[in-house]
Amino acid sequence: MDILSKLQAPEGAVTKRLRVGRGVGSGVGKTSGRGQKGQKARAGGNINKKHFQGGQTPIQRRLPKRGFRNPLADIVVNVNVGSLEAFDDGVQVDLVSLHATRLVQGRFDVVKILGGGELTKKLTVIAHRFSKGAIEKIEKAGGKAVVLASPASPASQANATDSSSS
Repeated sequence: MDILSKLQAPEGAVTKRLRVGRGVGSGVGKTSGRGQKGQKARAGGNINKKHFQGGQTPIQRRLPKRGFRNPLADIVVNVNVGSLEAFDDGVQVDLVSLHATRLVQGRFDVVKILGGGELTKKLTVIAHRFSKGAIEKIEKAGGKAVVLASPASPASQANATDSSSS
């Protein structure tokens, strides 16, 4: 008994597509069911849009433009000194080990170590940036803060290509 070959949609589930504008005899000819003239009769009609507000100036045009978002800014990930307690004593903490312990995730350009929390273990921490408090706490625990060279930011790369082309 092959059921798959006998499957059918229930009665009334499938209807013929309404073809408008196919002559007076079709019932939806000439004006195609849109009535006579007016905004709703036009193509597009500028109605039934999410931002349509009945002809008044839309709110996105009434409100002032504010601020600026720099598309070339570095994406900085912050890690508190207290979070570094997860590592064993005497270990070297670099970007790979921070990623492995999930202290930094996703896409970033720069890792900055901040001074939040307490550190009791002697660690060699390698990162792009350190706050003064973080350096103080790492060295107080007997560790060392090693500053990595910042990666070439998109802004500096853009400037380099501009200067090389001229």
